[in-house]
Amino acid sequence: MAWLAQRRVPAACTGSAPHLTTQNPLFLGIDGGGTKCRARLRDASGRLLGEGSGGPANVRLDPALVWRSVLAATRAAAGEAGLTEADWARTYVGMGAAGAGQATSLQQFMTLPHPFAAMAVETDAHTAWLGAFGGKDGAILIIGTGSCGYASVAGARHYVGGWGHEISDEGSGAAIGRDVLRRAIWTRDGRLPGSTLATTILAEFGNSPEALIDWVGSARPGDFARFAPVVLQHAEARDPLALDVIERAAADVSQIALRLLDLGAPALCLFGGLAEPLRPWLPPPVQHAITPPLGDALDGAILLARGLFMEGNDA
Repeated sequence: MAWLAQRRVPAACTGSAPHLTTQNPLFLGIDGGGTKCRARLRDASGRLLGEGSGGPANVRLDPALVWRSVLAATRAAAGEAGLTEADWARTYVGMGAAGAGQATSLQQFMTLPHPFAAMAVETDAHTAWLGAFGGKDGAILIIGTGSCGYASVAGARHYVGGWGHEISDEGSGAAIGRDVLRRAIWTRDGRLPGSTLATTILAEFGNSPEALIDWVGSARPGDFARFAPVVLQHAEARDPLALDVIERAAADVSQIALRLLDLGAPALCLFGGLAEPLRPWLPPPVQHAITPPLGDALDGAILLARGLFMEGNDA
């Protein structure tokens, strides 16, 4: 992921270089995750105009599906602002997308046309860092459907993890869900003691391993991640299976965090739906490094969009 530079997507109307307009520009930030896509729209003065959300927007998914999610979130934000699609031609877009570190997936996504003045796509980790530290040294750790660590130190980018749910995304919602399903099967086999959590999980599939396997065959990361809140609830009640799963997830997340700090990051910001729920389970060295972010990933994406506007009009 670290080798990817900022990307420009060709404009829809001609397929050539985007037309850069300076007339009342709008700035749209997109945060594309594995479960949902969020959008935030601001004017040139920084005034918040509207926000919206859409479906999954990991660019490793079907590119057409991702664009539908992006456009749904954009329409919602524009609608809240009282704007129409006619205003998109003066809108500069910065997008931080899960999966954007995979060059082939990003290229497929980038080949599709768009209706905006110009668009820059970066990894969701980069825009989260940009929002959190305003471009200064620091590290971020995203813990949501997937997970990814990112640090920028003395101008150098460092990615830790985030290589996709199949082989990475440790400590994420998808990893927690996959782990608890595996362990629930182990309890059925008698390899682990039974627990309330295992009973709850297996009941979701009619106590049928065959039904669970059929479900797994077509499940996406977000499908696995929906089990994470259930595991956390049972961990608070000291269910032994839940405790084991959450402690393992916290250990995996801590390993990523400590590596980021070892790279020289002076502080760490957490992002994602599981950041706060998992935070109490993290060890003191990680806890002590955590600091509140200056802004969120959408703020970072808007900074990316503003940079695109400035660069285009300086050229």
